[in-house]
Amino acid sequence: DIQLQLQSLQDGSGGESILDAKTITVLKRRKLITLVTRKSYSVTRGKHYAPKRVKMAADFTKEMLDSGEWKNTPFKPYNFLTVGEKVGGGYLHPLLKVRAEFRKILMQMGFAEMPTNKWVESSFWNFDSLFQPQSHPARDAHDTFFIKEPGTTVSVPEDYYERVKDMHEKGGSGSIGYRYDFKKEEAFKNLLRTHTTAVSSQMLYKLANQPGGFKPARYFSIDRVFRNESMDATHLCEFHQVEGLVADYNLSLGDLIGTIETFFKKIGITQLRFKPAFNPYTEPSMEIFGYHPDLGQWTEIGNSGMFRPEMLAPMGLPENVRVIAWGLSLERPTMIKYRIKNIRDLFGHKVEMARTKTAPICRFDDASTL
Repeated sequence: DIQLQLQSLQDGSGGESILDAKTITVLKRRKLITLVTRKSYSVTRGKHYAPKRVKMAADFTKEMLDSGEWKNTPFKPYNFLTVGEKVGGGYLHPLLKVRAEFRKILMQMGFAEMPTNKWVESSFWNFDSLFQPQSHPARDAHDTFFIKEPGTTVSVPEDYYERVKDMHEKGGSGSIGYRYDFKKEEAFKNLLRTHTTAVSSQMLYKLANQPGGFKPARYFSIDRVFRNESMDATHLCEFHQVEGLVADYNLSLGDLIGTIETFFKKIGITQLRFKPAFNPYTEPSMEIFGYHPDLGQWTEIGNSGMFRPEMLAPMGLPENVRVIAWGLSLERPTMIKYRIKNIRDLFGHKVEMARTKTAPICRFDDASTL
């Protein structure tokens, strides 16, 4: 029987279907047969056969359209039912997160935002209107980026220009001025603004000359400024300035200190010190220091002062109107908030996208309610 079974397998080319499963199992157990799987393929020419394989295009490009190549290019069929790759949302930069918080706080305090979307200003608005002399070192090319083309502004308010010129040359409002020849070509030079106070001066001029006369106002701005500085771990040639000002009747230094303390309490800084300082366009002027708990020391966090009468009088503001103002950078509180030691890791071309993606939301504890 065994011989007959083996003979039948040989005659049937070894096909498994010739014998029943029980017989095959017995033969395998006695090691007389071994099952082997054989696969065979039949290859024939299809309708798209070509001697050379041509890769099908997946995209329709402008070059195809211009050359007419698309007419003879095979395209992959589109599958309109497939699920596309998951689209990731955008991520706010840490600076924008802190800016949004500052903006919300200042609006809660009753401040209106100034239009600061013009980075190029004339030297007149950036320096001269602030009663900063044309010989001041900050106006040199090694401190300021001047614009090559167009190199000069088109115009400034003519009557206001004359009053500013007289204040520089002859003085007024109790001042003797700087007593030099005020040059129009110097005042009309274009530059990248060195501070957002260039916008503040324009807003104050409009406030003084609006229909119906002067009305008290509070303004703020948070935007980019540019200075020709040496770059290091804490300084860049461009940074963001936070500025606030209040224009009202009979304001005092106490009002300035109180406004500054209210703002900083809202971002959780309660320990403040004020140190006398000098600014060309504010008198008195104060540097603002806050206690840094991580560093265990007092750190300069801003500057402040009251705009000088020599700046306000040419604008046409009433004599008893005072303007208090303060400013700070946006980068320094952001670095403290996110524990960043090098400013180039926060702003610029070396910023890691992963840091932006994983940066937590910005939230300041309002110490004024405690």
